[in-house]
Amino acid sequence: MLRVGLIGFGLAGQAFHAPMIRGVRGMELGCVLERRTDNAKNRYPEVRVARTLDDLLSDSSLRLCVVATPNDSHFSYTQACLEAGRHVVVDKPFTPSMKEAQRLIALAADRKRLITVYQDRRWDGAFLTLKKLIHSGALGSVAEYEARFDRFRLDPKPNAWRERAKFPAAGVLWDLGPHLIDGALVLFGEPESISATAFCQRPASTVDDAFDVSMQYPRLRASLRARIIAYAPGPHLLVHGTEGSFIKFGMDPQEEILRSPKCPDGFDWGADWGEEPEDRWGTLSRVNEKPRPIRTERGDYRGFYANVRDAIENGAPLDVTPEQALRTMRGLLLAHKSSREGRVVRWDEVVE
Repeated sequence: MLRVGLIGFGLAGQAFHAPMIRGVRGMELGCVLERRTDNAKNRYPEVRVARTLDDLLSDSSLRLCVVATPNDSHFSYTQACLEAGRHVVVDKPFTPSMKEAQRLIALAADRKRLITVYQDRRWDGAFLTLKKLIHSGALGSVAEYEARFDRFRLDPKPNAWRERAKFPAAGVLWDLGPHLIDGALVLFGEPESISATAFCQRPASTVDDAFDVSMQYPRLRASLRARIIAYAPGPHLLVHGTEGSFIKFGMDPQEEILRSPKCPDGFDWGADWGEEPEDRWGTLSRVNEKPRPIRTERGDYRGFYANVRDAIENGAPLDVTPEQALRTMRGLLLAHKSSREGRVVRWDEVVE
């Protein structure tokens, strides 16, 4: 049994990490670091709660630590866990700087420990479906790719660190950008250049709450967007290729359930977990063929942790490698640089 220590029990810890850890066979949530509140104890009374990092790390049975804290503490917590001989999963974004990310990867290699970043959106059903379509050649050579995260929230959340001015790595580009940039890199590899604009749509926003990122390839443009005022959301995925197009509305159903009181616990999530109803499937329109719905692949965020388990226990290849984590960091930092300086930036430009 791979015992896990979860550091942080806010939204990320409660909705996106604890259920996955408890839902993967061969893993056990052994301890939660929650400094002040008792949410973890109330939800999982059988799990030990630590109030300090030293207390959590004093449990030698914990072999994997998960850092699910605000972005400014990712580096310090991950460094401490690696130095204590633990494998580490870090919630996205990896760290606020490239230098910190590189230092952590070098430390993990020196201590012969696994390090990876929680890119759970690779296990979205729609992303798995599109990946399969592209690799099958059904779309031909892709010329245009668009991925959007649209929401409708007119007021900033009070006291939310992600929406607080001057908080390190705050704003929606830091929050959602890693998902969209990582997805484009998985599908198409490294671009030649990036241009981006991070901006505010709500009068009360003090940090960016929307963005446009364009990743330019020789014969492809990947457009990545997030909106906070989108009452009628646009397509989540839109792809045009030489053999046809694919369009998909609606986000993966997993997040809504994980955020709700219906959040699953234990191994049995039901045979229909991650399945989308037919009326939410995407549409494939191929040249000289009638448009037809494409069944959405079954999404399951537990796949990330199942891979981590197999990598630690059996030496299986990591799905989200340290090199890929650095690549996504580069894309994110270049997008910020482009927005800040108001220009197109080359992929090989220096980032801090």
